Amino acid sequence: MAQLFFRYGAMNSGKTIEILKVAHNYEEQNKNVIIMTSGLDNRDEVGYISSRIGMKRKALPIFAETNILKTVQDCNSQTDCLLIDEAQFLQKHHVLELTKIVDELHIPVMAFGLKNDFQNELFEGSKYLLLYADKIEEMKTICWFCQKKATMNLRVNNGEAVYTGEQIKIGGNESYFPVCRKHYFNPQFELIFGKNKGENNG
Repeated sequence: MAQLFFRYGAMNSGKTIEILKVAHNYEEQNKNVIIMTSGLDNRDEVGYISSRIGMKRKALPIFAETNILKTVQDCNSQTDCLLIDEAQFLQKHHVLELTKIVDELHIPVMAFGLKNDFQNELFEGSKYLLLYADKIEEMKTICWFCQKKATMNLRVNNGEAVYTGEQIKIGGNESYFPVCRKHYFNPQFELIFGKNKGENNG
């Protein structure tokens, strides 16, 4: 039975690597997968997913006006699984389209993304995936500053924590640290940058 899966985790929890692994497993059995990602993510270029260890693959970009259900219906070949990266950037209508892909087309959908933003508010996509997903799974990683599980994403700029600003700012390790609750509120940048915050020149 097809289901809608939501796998969430903080930055650096291996979400993209997991997508690539799942796609490989399907394709090794001669099954067809569609991989999609947010059109907002332009760290490499729009329409690609890439992991921090260098693995990269082309994907269909999702924009505000994209109808994911129609995209899958228009696919020329049978689709055995739909994989979504950066699912936190989906809008409500996208998530409802995913439910129809599962319930009406009987295609399993696996969405991967962040749960909360740098201010610990839910992203729109994550909110509705938490509401509508059949199965929800946390992907774990450790805090940048200690050995505890990271549950939050700390935005940084020049060695300083940032707690205000626009919700969406595309970035990687230069902009976000996965952190536990304690170090979200009290980051220890001296452990990374040296004795003075921002002292990262060597």
